[in-house]
Amino acid sequence: MQIMCLNGWGGKLHDRLIPFLHDTTPDVLCLQEVVHSPATDKDWLTYRDGDHVLPQRANFFRDVAQALPSHVATFCPAARGVLWDDDQSIPSQWGLATFVHKSIPIIAQRQAFVHKEFSPDGYGDHPRSRSAHAFRVYDFANDTPVAIAHMHGLRDLAGKMDTPDRAAQASRLKDLATSVAEPNDPLIVCGDFNVEPGSETFDILADAGLTDLVTTRDFPGTRSSLYKKQSRFADYMMVNSVTKVRSFDVIYSPEVSDHCPLVLET
Repeated sequence: MQIMCLNGWGGKLHDRLIPFLHDTTPDVLCLQEVVHSPATDKDWLTYRDGDHVLPQRANFFRDVAQALPSHVATFCPAARGVLWDDDQSIPSQWGLATFVHKSIPIIAQRQAFVHKEFSPDGYGDHPRSRSAHAFRVYDFANDTPVAIAHMHGLRDLAGKMDTPDRAAQASRLKDLATSVAEPNDPLIVCGDFNVEPGSETFDILADAGLTDLVTTRDFPGTRSSLYKKQSRFADYMMVNSVTKVRSFDVIYSPEVSDHCPLVLET
């Protein structure tokens, strides 16, 4: 089973990302930073947050679902705010999404928040609400259930240092992931954690028997050349000792986001 984890950057590189997903067709795609704007048929809108202005693919969730028509698509919103079409505000939901091939049954799942609650009236102050999705599937090829969870970790304007909020989100993610897993299940936890290697996040998740594949295999980072800041790490994929890792890679080319896709074969 192939599992891909990626922060999609709001679909900013739609013309590269959609063909990449269509061609690779992972069995499971854990996608963060997903835009869902059912109130409009526009292709592009603009996100505005002070000096931070970013083009957003208005219906990114729909676009990915259409690129993966053989997958079950689940959207997990964190907040409902507005994007902009020139001077017109458009209500838009923001969160993460999971895509599972229809041949792989989802036998349990749970959606929850690792920070704050759903924000229905705007994106809110930083650090903003963060959702997570945990699910259990049956992998027929390996004849075993597999539990998977992913989140988009807090963005703190001060940086990626450890904070009480980040420790709390790691504990909630651990509890969410283990709540859908049964004893002896392979367990995979991934996402854009928004922390540096060495963060206490990894110690907290290690309590569930999880080990990170990015930092323990000497990858130089998980950010593409499109990310201009100094830090090169944000995304991680952690597995327990029961998980059979046939291969794991950080995909540096093609560049489909300012994050790199993480790809695990079990």
